[in-house]
Amino acid sequence: MIETIKIGTLKWHHLLTPTEEDLNYLKDNFYFHPLDIEDCKSSNQRPKVDVYDDYYFIILNFPCFDKANKFLRTKEIKLFWGEDYIITIGKSHWVVNDFFDEIKKKEENNEDIPIGTSDTLLYKIFERLITESLSLVKIIGNEVDYVSRDLFSKKPQKIIETISVTRKNIILLDTIFKPQLRLFHRFESGDIEGYAENMEDYWGNILDYYQKMWDMTEDYEELIEGLSKTFDSLQTNRTNEIMKVLTLISSILLPLTFITGLYGMNIGLPLQNQPGSFWIIIGIMIILALFMIRIFKKREWM
Repeated sequence: MIETIKIGTLKWHHLLTPTEEDLNYLKDNFYFHPLDIEDCKSSNQRPKVDVYDDYYFIILNFPCFDKANKFLRTKEIKLFWGEDYIITIGKSHWVVNDFFDEIKKKEENNEDIPIGTSDTLLYKIFERLITESLSLVKIIGNEVDYVSRDLFSKKPQKIIETISVTRKNIILLDTIFKPQLRLFHRFESGDIEGYAENMEDYWGNILDYYQKMWDMTEDYEELIEGLSKTFDSLQTNRTNEIMKVLTLISSILLPLTFITGLYGMNIGLPLQNQPGSFWIIIGIMIILALFMIRIFKKREWM
């Protein structure tokens, strides 16, 4: 089903769940390239801008959280951009759907909508998407700060889980932002001209925000890698300390175990017929243990 908003001479068509009939309508009435229509039917497309004489076809990817607000996932934005229309296709990012509903409500209430051209509408869509993406990047930054604060705490399981989730989310952000940075450069440089004049500053503003997100993502990636290595070193050191203590205890008990095993045999042994032989053997064992402890401390093994 195609929903349409009219803003003066500008139209915003929104196809939330496009059917074959809807896509054929676009092909027959707007004369879009068949390959673009095919791209609208499939998902997991690479970001791109196809330039034609009378329209642009744009595919972009933006992050959003899953239902558990734990892992990031990718949402595609597909749209056709003409001189007097914008067409958004498919289950776009929720920001696009909410913005469409907001404009639709203003239209129904006869409120003023300060959007005059398709370039302005496209800019507003980009602005909202990037603002939402920036807030998600800041949430990832908060997770990195949490790992940094609690790195030396005694909650290794929680730290390991947070590091793993954060690294996965940062990797996804990296795969989303990196290929699209060149695409937004095309808007700012004028390679993608659009239809309205004096939009260079606006596209430059979008690029600045996008560059900021990319720089933040790179910083968080370096930080989480460094924190992960530090955490691994701490855990290795703790394991070594535990093994060291256990080894020292085993080393002290080894000769004592040998003596007790030896005197448990049914053969004649020294001191076995002496009065108080039990306490003599215990004393020898205590002296031996204290001697070994002294040796270990002298060599700074404990």
